[in-house]
Amino acid sequence: MATVLVVEDDDFVRTAIIHELHRRQHAVRSAGCALDALREISQRPPDAVVLDLGLPDLDGSEALRMIRGVSQVPVIVATARDDESEIVRLLEAGADDYLVKPFSGDHLGARLEAVLRRSRSAAAPRVHQVGGLVVDADRRESVLDGATLSLTRREFDLLAYLAARADRVVTRKELLTEVWHQAYGDDQTIDVHLSWLRRKLGESAANPRYLHTVRGVGVMLSAPR
Repeated sequence: MATVLVVEDDDFVRTAIIHELHRRQHAVRSAGCALDALREISQRPPDAVVLDLGLPDLDGSEALRMIRGVSQVPVIVATARDDESEIVRLLEAGADDYLVKPFSGDHLGARLEAVLRRSRSAAAPRVHQVGGLVVDADRRESVLDGATLSLTRREFDLLAYLAARADRVVTRKELLTEVWHQAYGDDQTIDVHLSWLRRKLGESAANPRYLHTVRGVGVMLSAPR
C-alpha cells in the first residue's frame, strides 16, 4: 500500500481515480489546485503523485517544476495532451511517467506500481565508485578525482544508471526505458547527453576513459585501464 496524492480539479475524474486507487488498497489524498498540492507535498510527503495538467491556478507543467524544487516524489502526469514534443518536455522537466486521458484504472494501477518499484529500489543507500569516479545517488552528487561534477538532472540520472551497472553494456533501449522513461525515442537524444557527459568527465568519444560505446549495442561505464 502506498500514499498517493491525486491532483485533479475535475470532480468526476478525481473521484474515479480515487476509487481505483482505493480498490488497489492505496491510501489517497487529493488536491484540486497546484498550490494545495505543493502544500501537501511539503508538509505530508506522499509516496507518489498523479498530476493533472489543466489546473485552475497553475498549468501542470509549472506545478511540476515547482514540485521538483521541493521533492523527488515520483510524479505521473495525467494529461489530455498527446503531442509527443509536449510529453518529452514533461519527462525532461522531471515527470516519472505520463498517462494520456482517457485511461483505464488498470492502466493507471500498472503505471503507478512501476514508478513505486523504481522509487522503492532507489530507497537503499547507493554510492557507486568506478575508478576515480564516485556517484552518490542519494545525495545526487558526483565527484571525479576529488572534484565535484556539475551535471544537469538528466546527465546525473544517466551517469548514476551507468555507474550502478559498471562494466556492463547497457543497451540504448534500456536507457530510453529506465532513464528517459520512454518506450521509444530518438537515439540522437542519448548521443547528445553522452557527449555532454563525456565533456564533463574530461574525455571524448575518440579518446574514452570511462564511457565506452559498443557499436550497435549500447554503452558501458568502466574504470580507466
